[in-house]
Amino acid sequence: MSSFNNPHHLYLFAMKNGKKKLGYGSDPQDAYESLKLRLSEREMAGIYADQYIKISQRKLRQHIHELG
Repeated sequence: MSSFNNPHHLYLFAMKNGKKKLGYGSDPQDAYESLKLRLSEREMAGIYADQYIKISQRKLRQHIHELG
């Protein structure tokens, strides 16, 4: 199945240290799972899976200072 048939979005997940982690996927759960592919278990322990906001690519620049 082509990824063009399944739209993807950017999600900012809240972290315990007050920063946010950027994830990409078709829904928040998919984005969280994609973070698991590139982060260690220790890094994932600091991310709240249920606290996120959906942002557009155009607004990503406004959130750069929040990323950690």
